[in-house]
Amino acid sequence: MFFEYGSKETDWLARRDKRMAQAIAHFGILRRGMMPDLFAALVRNIVDQQISTKAGLTVNARLLALAGSVTPQRLEALPAQAIQGCGMSMKKALYIKGAASAAMSGELDLSAIHQASDEQVIATLSRLPGIGVWTAEMLMIFSLGRPDVLSWGDLAIRLGMMHLYRHKTLPRDRFERYRRRYSPYGSIASFYLWAMSTPDYAAGLAAVKPAPL
Repeated sequence: MFFEYGSKETDWLARRDKRMAQAIAHFGILRRGMMPDLFAALVRNIVDQQISTKAGLTVNARLLALAGSVTPQRLEALPAQAIQGCGMSMKKALYIKGAASAAMSGELDLSAIHQASDEQVIATLSRLPGIGVWTAEMLMIFSLGRPDVLSWGDLAIRLGMMHLYRHKTLPRDRFERYRRRYSPYGSIASFYLWAMSTPDYAAGLAAVKPAPL
């Protein structure tokens, strides 16, 4: 399952920004996988924090084998020590237990989150221990499919923006101007900014005149 977007969104971004138009022409449609089970995605994000992709896959597979399925009911019933034994720190195990307990008690209303505003989603999810604003924003994109998320807290997005416009620095006010320019399709812009965060792509832009602010 991929994030759903197409020519409607990319054409809109291309008309708004010549440099983004160049990136879209270069990359075409970028397919980004979705994880629509919000609770399972939340747990995966906790597991994956500050470890390699390979290690994250291993730990998540062990947790799935232990629990049978990654649900609030299954994880709340497991001792924290058993979750830790999958290869994570006790702190992460307690974060996962806390998220499961919050979902079971109704403190975290997973069904209501789908109808909440972006601001409400961030406020609700980032109240959970182990979940910050950046993680909440990633869940908004890759679990809820929200179309207008552009994360200041994501270093790769900021690097992609600096490469695209050939800025040596990126103050918050300049970032916000781009956010407004991309809205209401900030999530789709994020896909291209991630793709442009590498030095190889930045080098390919060296001979191209930057778009005006």
